[in-house]
Amino acid sequence: MLTDRFGRSIEYLRLSVTDRCDLRCNYCIPKGFKDFEEPANWLTFDEIERVVAAFARLGTRRLRLTGGEPLLRRNLPELAARLSALPGLDDLSITSNGTQLRKHAAALYAAGVKRLNISLDSLRRDCVHDITGSDSLPRILDGLMAAKQAGFSPIKINMVAMKGVNEADIGQMAAFCIEHGFVLRLIEAMPMGDTGRAANYLDLQPVLEQLRRQFDLAEQTTALGGGPARYWATRDGRFSLGLITPISQHFCATCNRVRLSVDGTLYMCLGQEQRFELRPLLRAGISDAGLEAAIAEAIELKPERHEFSEKPQKLVRFMSMTGG
Repeated sequence: MLTDRFGRSIEYLRLSVTDRCDLRCNYCIPKGFKDFEEPANWLTFDEIERVVAAFARLGTRRLRLTGGEPLLRRNLPELAARLSALPGLDDLSITSNGTQLRKHAAALYAAGVKRLNISLDSLRRDCVHDITGSDSLPRILDGLMAAKQAGFSPIKINMVAMKGVNEADIGQMAAFCIEHGFVLRLIEAMPMGDTGRAANYLDLQPVLEQLRRQFDLAEQTTALGGGPARYWATRDGRFSLGLITPISQHFCATCNRVRLSVDGTLYMCLGQEQRFELRPLLRAGISDAGLEAAIAEAIELKPERHEFSEKPQKLVRFMSMTGG
């Protein structure tokens, strides 16, 4: 098992397959940004498979495909099938904005992806337009229904809660999730780059107390997945709520993940700049043993914690550059 210098087991890899996206969420990609990574610098499917296989041999059991919008990567179901067949990999999931799900849901499920996280910040069409820069809500909802029909379970709705933007929509989103059997996950906006710092941060602790009273929620001891969310559920199990609170109640002491960007750069923490480039090693013909040693060396760079609260101006890269 990969273990960092603070004794944390690294069992979860988040892998970005593209930094491109068909939406422009105002807390993620700067308006007018066009400086995306050149496709020649993207890891190929063969390179991705080598890296994931090496992580799996080192004890990493969970893999999430992210972006940008991962479903924009051509032939993604083919890659998913290759990765899901790797020995030692127990869990393969995807985070998506949902706009392309209608086309790909069945193929992804057949390829071995069983869990989905869908980014959706409101059920109000105008609010979604304001956040994403396009009239995308109908396509997202259509994709969600296609995913439900295909058999994905659980389907989690990732809602970045922002003060004065969509905080009043949380109750409606909870009702929507109860109706369809989805899990609602509320996420605090993180100060990543100018876009993240401009987001209207909302402390989720008061929101949690309100929802606990409204739905009679009890805290769950078993997590739904391998990520940082803490979960609560109704007594009858019809509704589950997850909270990701990197600011108001950070989870650095139990952080079990690293991120691999589309260009093969390993990032050890969303809130720090430590990184390790794997692409040059892969293209120089590194052996499998050498690749495993390089990954172990990279994990030693993982910091103890982020500094979002103490140094909010520190991080200049934004989310889509790192991988969601």
